[in-house]
Amino acid sequence: MKIRAEILVNAPLGDVWKVITDIKNSAEFISGIQKIDVLEDPGNGLVGFKWEETRTMFGRTATEIMWITDLERNKYYRTRAERPNVVYISTLLVEEGPDGTNLAMEFEAEISSIWTKIMSSVMGVFFNKATRDALKQDLIDIKDYVENSSNGS
Repeated sequence: MKIRAEILVNAPLGDVWKVITDIKNSAEFISGIQKIDVLEDPGNGLVGFKWEETRTMFGRTATEIMWITDLERNKYYRTRAERPNVVYISTLLVEEGPDGTNLAMEFEAEISSIWTKIMSSVMGVFFNKATRDALKQDLIDIKDYVENSSNGS
């Protein structure tokens, strides 16, 4: 299962990149995130940066340990989170366009257990819509923060 959402941000790519890579402070501008606790900070770049994220999803509070696995500066970064039988991969991508910066988020779940695959197919429509809505809201929150603050500059 792969879900993608995107939005146009009326700001330069560098400003958007600065905000989306400010993971330590993302609870301040992404409404679905309640708390971020940094677990590992490599200090020289973001690959290997690891944090515990507490957010509300599907009406419940959940905490995931996530880390950045791959990054190309001013283009994208990819995160990973693991639960028994499921690996979650998220990618944030930026691309400069004539009218601003296109910001996209992709979410993918890799399921290894037959039982989890069955449950996922039963709940798939609900889960996909709720996940897409959550991704869209995160993007709207980032867009609003970048466009309405002087943070990026």
